[in-house]
Amino acid sequence: MQRPTIAQVAERAGVSTATVSRVLSGRGPVSAGVRRKVRRAAEELGYQVNPIARALRNSRTDTVGMVVPSISNPFFTSLVESVEHALGREGKELFLCDARSDPEIEARRLATLVARNVDGIIVSPCHGTESGPAVQATADRLPLVQLDRFVGGTSTDWVGVDDIAAMRQVMDHLREGGARSAAFVGSLLTNSSTEQRFAGFRRRAEELSIAVDPDHVLLGDYSVAWGETAAARLITEGGPPDAIVCADDLIALGVTRACRAHGVGVPGTVQVTGYDNIEFARLGEPALTTVDQPRERIAAEAVRLLAAAAAAQGEEGGRGTSARVALVPSLVVRESTRAGAPAP
Repeated sequence: MQRPTIAQVAERAGVSTATVSRVLSGRGPVSAGVRRKVRRAAEELGYQVNPIARALRNSRTDTVGMVVPSISNPFFTSLVESVEHALGREGKELFLCDARSDPEIEARRLATLVARNVDGIIVSPCHGTESGPAVQATADRLPLVQLDRFVGGTSTDWVGVDDIAAMRQVMDHLREGGARSAAFVGSLLTNSSTEQRFAGFRRRAEELSIAVDPDHVLLGDYSVAWGETAAARLITEGGPPDAIVCADDLIALGVTRACRAHGVGVPGTVQVTGYDNIEFARLGEPALTTVDQPRERIAAEAVRLLAAAAAAQGEEGGRGTSARVALVPSLVVRESTRAGAPAP
């Protein structure tokens, strides 16, 4: 069966082919009445825009690539969902790639997206230094925005949260709950998220005179298993401090699990905090006090920055200084800490 043509749509709607093209591409002034007639005619005929032909005409594909460190991490899963929704509102589709926390795989994923002629890329780099060359090489070829994590020394825009400010909220809250000593459990200091969160923890602990034993800084990976291992070590090697600050919710869930297994009360004996406010945080036993990242705002800002970078790409001199947008997160107080009223 022959596919309907744009000329047939124009004939049925009683307009020119140029008008049909303007309506279906979303470009150019067209009255609401004419727009409805054209779309109704296209629907009745079963006409669909050829995406390949449109890409050739417009020199764009209306697709955006996204690379995340690990799609198995619930935080990145929800962040991807938010980005996809934000792109959908702009009429764009998302191509998602999982870097598997490996800079070499990440570099290959970025190269693949470039080869597929996406209009731009949003990336959360998996490594603070080793991801740099591939991220910059990609940014030299098409618009690119880093979100959540970032690599320094690259000329790209970035959007995420202020991790230093977040840790100030966490430590102030724990101090109000009576904490005089604290441990930090995170991943290895190979990404900006852990680096910034640890720096904020250490700085505010010092300002509040909260003791941090060097042996109470435990660095592994973002996983429940690592949280269990780290907490068991703190409990069996001299006992836990007053508070355990975790670099993400997965670690914190592992910590509370280990505390239950060893008969250590949370928050009675030790307060525990997470980071990211994933869905499972409120379902923990006890429910986790955690830092909430405004995912929808992060995603919307990333899409806005990407569009701005694309618009400026052809301008003489480019955009100049890269933008850095650090959003202020909020602390969600639940049952794993003592100060304040728990959130639902």
